[in-house]
Amino acid sequence: MTDHLVRPDGGRIAFDRLHGKGPGVVWLGGFKSDKSGTKAQALGAWAKANDRAFVAFDYIGHGISDGNFRDGTVTRWLDDSLAVLDRLTEGLQVLVGSSMGGWLALLSALARPERVAALLLIAPATDFTQELLWKSYAPEIRRRIEEQGEYLWPSAYDAEPYPVTRALIEDGRKHLLLGGPIGISCPVRIVQGMADPDVPWQHAMRLLDRLGPDCEITLVKSGDHRLSKPHEIALILRQLTAIL
Repeated sequence: MTDHLVRPDGGRIAFDRLHGKGPGVVWLGGFKSDKSGTKAQALGAWAKANDRAFVAFDYIGHGISDGNFRDGTVTRWLDDSLAVLDRLTEGLQVLVGSSMGGWLALLSALARPERVAALLLIAPATDFTQELLWKSYAPEIRRRIEEQGEYLWPSAYDAEPYPVTRALIEDGRKHLLLGGPIGISCPVRIVQGMADPDVPWQHAMRLLDRLGPDCEITLVKSGDHRLSKPHEIALILRQLTAIL
């Protein structure tokens, strides 16, 4: 059943939780996605069948959590992720992060190394605000963001465009990881589609180069950004089982 975690500012984060054996599993979703998505639901069903502790949640401004999506930043969503890790879980956890959630999982592991047993990253959009958005924008779009504070980014996943705010872009620069080695010592497994139009597989290879020796990547030749087809879900669950 969905419950809510109340943040210091009064905002409520919606979450689903299963109690079970550890290490537990925490799902971190993507930009504008929520805990009702195919992969999160599949992980929840797997956790229930295997008596594994599990938490999935919606960042502020996402899904059924409080807040306005336009007010979100990487700092805020990382703070949500750490609050869930600190207050809703016990002991070691495997963080499963999809797209933006992959970046947040990496940042969470750096902030709480003693709590993270391993990372499973699905099409990780590390540094996406700078590397995948800002650097791809034409000069007129950059000017619109700087002068008007927002660009409405057409999305292939939603009828409505996604607002990309100046605050999101500027705040994202505080959390960039790809400029040097990433000091994460726990095992990291990456699943990446080679037909992903949003996070190119070469971007995932850049991340692989920045991580330590216990890091592996699985490339899915026909995989898109969602990686939600039955055989792709099965691959993700096999990777999770192997990690645990």
